[in-house]
Amino acid sequence: MFKAAENWIKPTISGAPGAPPQGLLRFYWFFLRQFRWPIVVLLVSGLLVAVLDALVPALIGWIVRLVTEMPRGSLHSHLPMIVLAAAPIVLLRPAISAAYKLVANQAIAANTANLVRWQSYWHVTRQSWSFFQSDFAGRLTSQILATGPALRDSVVMSIQTIWYALIYGASAILLLALADVWLAIPTILWFAAFGAILACVLPRMRQRSREMSDQRSLVTGRMVDTYTNIQTIKLFTRPSVEDHYVREALDAHTTTHHKLLGLQTYLSIALSILNASFLLATGSLTIGLWDRGRLAVNELVMIPPLCWHIVTMSESIIQQVASIFENIGAVQEGMRSIAHPVQINDPEGARELQVREGDVLFRNIRFNYGRDSGLFDKLNLHIAGKEKVGLVGGSGSGKSTLAHLLLRFFDPTSGQIAIDGQDIASISQESLRSHISMVTQDTSLLHRSIVENIRYGSPDATDAEVVAAAQKAHAHDFIERVTDWKGRRGYNAHVGERGAKLSGGQRQRILIARVFLKNAPILILDEATSSLDAEAEAVIHEQLSELMNDKTAIVITHKLSTVAHLDRLVVLDRGRLVEEGTHADLLRRRGRYAELWRQQTGEHKLSSATSG
Repeated sequence: MFKAAENWIKPTISGAPGAPPQGLLRFYWFFLRQFRWPIVVLLVSGLLVAVLDALVPALIGWIVRLVTEMPRGSLHSHLPMIVLAAAPIVLLRPAISAAYKLVANQAIAANTANLVRWQSYWHVTRQSWSFFQSDFAGRLTSQILATGPALRDSVVMSIQTIWYALIYGASAILLLALADVWLAIPTILWFAAFGAILACVLPRMRQRSREMSDQRSLVTGRMVDTYTNIQTIKLFTRPSVEDHYVREALDAHTTTHHKLLGLQTYLSIALSILNASFLLATGSLTIGLWDRGRLAVNELVMIPPLCWHIVTMSESIIQQVASIFENIGAVQEGMRSIAHPVQINDPEGARELQVREGDVLFRNIRFNYGRDSGLFDKLNLHIAGKEKVGLVGGSGSGKSTLAHLLLRFFDPTSGQIAIDGQDIASISQESLRSHISMVTQDTSLLHRSIVENIRYGSPDATDAEVVAAAQKAHAHDFIERVTDWKGRRGYNAHVGERGAKLSGGQRQRILIARVFLKNAPILILDEATSSLDAEAEAVIHEQLSELMNDKTAIVITHKLSTVAHLDRLVVLDRGRLVEEGTHADLLRRRGRYAELWRQQTGEHKLSSATSG
């Protein structure tokens, strides 16, 4: 039984069934529809429990009347009737309650929270690269992890509290009206006043809860930012600055929390006054009706516990409603990141890229990062198959942006990028990137073993192929000496968060080994040796030259000496292609490239090169 309930919902059986929509109700329904039948079970069982709870005072009153009216010593003759009347309460309610708990705990609790987390993670992971540049990784993770339980709890608590209260209240009003129609009036007025109070306070409570969630995310983001950059903070001895940075967020969170708690206090005071008035009115009316002989003894006994349960239930409702709206606030906060539309999508029927020569064409490219002023304005560049091209230029000239456009990390505003005549906008992103290898100046690694990091370039590669790639990248020797904090050695050693257990040069060589293993027909090197010392750089350049054989290679660098031997150099300046040609040709022209060369090597080298 437990296993069947636990297997009712499969949290990670597939990806998300579409993109989570914007709009709170639509966002809730996107997930709720996937476990609607367990929710239906909760609604039905909650309804039955509320009705049975309302019948308990009526049953007690009936037993009291029976006992007071029957002669002493005749209880045994009425015992079967009493047992039969009590059976729904004694037997049925525990069974229904057990079913409710089984579904709530075993089927819903863990499964639904992780279903929301998994599908949110799945969707967010497929966002464009620019999406992750605009937010904290820790904040996104925190929101995804918090949204699942918050959505689940707000739904389950609403069924446990609000749904139960509505059914119990309707049942109580019916029972009181059956006793005397006047008795139902205070209860109806109580529910109307209670609803009016909630309508007045809850919108503000919802807003405060949303602000609380925002502030909590801000605190999380600032703490994560501090811990992520702890080396910089200690290096520059700025812990007091970070203390103020985090304290400011915590103080704002405290202020917002005080406002939320103030609303809860106001609600509790108003409810206390309302409940006292309700008990006074119902009690006075009950005594008056009894005195006039309009109530039987069973009805007299039934009314106090029925009304008292409404009063005690209302206090629980207030506490639960505060939690419900706090959870709704967390869902709203998470929704703003999770339900963000994916900026770069594969077209319907996207094709697989077929690379024959690796010919790359940029035609009339316009791109501006969404700003008013453009970076590229009708840029044209053709890279022939197997050609080795260096992209050079100052910072902000557009070198790396051009590579990112080729990888479809961004889409150009207009124009076309084609590989072997195939428009990459019509190609699936996975297929496109599977045919392109890239080594960047960012040397962060996955917090996994070295062999897993290298094999990321080719998941089906054998251990021997992994070792061969590491040897080509001159990483094998240092890898065999690595030991992690759990005693794992060599290729099985874990590298720590972002590869923190290794030096920058070691991380770079592992990344280069990954590219050797992938062996894609198009290669992009973006400052690929920036973290290496001079000796290691010279060795790696030999291996990179071997790697570039029979490939279309795009080498991005600020160090001109590393690309002087390539087939062609392309000089970019603030998004414009200003020069292209061989190293010698560009020096003879004495243009932008020659200026950059002079700045790096000195005037005498320029003169000797041109005179030669």
